[in-house]
Amino acid sequence: MSVFKAIKKRRSVRSYKEKLVPEESLKKILEAARLAPSAHNEQEWKFIVVKSKEKREKLAKAALNQSFIAQAPVIIVGVALNPEEVLASNVPNYALDLAIAVDHMSLVATEEGLGSCWIGAFFQDEVKSVLEIPKNYKVVVLLCLGYPADSPGPKKRKDIDEIVCHNNFQ
Repeated sequence: MSVFKAIKKRRSVRSYKEKLVPEESLKKILEAARLAPSAHNEQEWKFIVVKSKEKREKLAKAALNQSFIAQAPVIIVGVALNPEEVLASNVPNYALDLAIAVDHMSLVATEEGLGSCWIGAFFQDEVKSVLEIPKNYKVVVLLCLGYPADSPGPKKRKDIDEIVCHNNFQ
């Protein structure tokens, strides 16, 4: 599958089949994150692969009781190891680094026939407690993975002219 086709096909999946994610697919998805660029190529991240039903249920609760999260057979938790580091642009490194890595994972998941959903709404301290993450690190995202139980249609997107300017902000 071409990258552009994966981009067009990817959807936020909120309903999963009770079917395990093959280890080979999971390895390929994690390899996509490993190969992602990062500020100064420091890869200041850690990815926690959560398959335990008990922990997935606790993560769903920590994520504002979004029950579909526990349905996903795999949750990959992206953790920033150096959340205080900031680029010259005054943007935290981790915000860019983990977004790129998780996007790589979601596109490879699509290529593998899996669905995914980025979760950014969660209670930081609860997730850290469930996964025993040290206080000085920051949980950035939960990525649900699994076989979609439904086929969400394409979402409406703004017209290109509404989101692109040339030479100046207009």
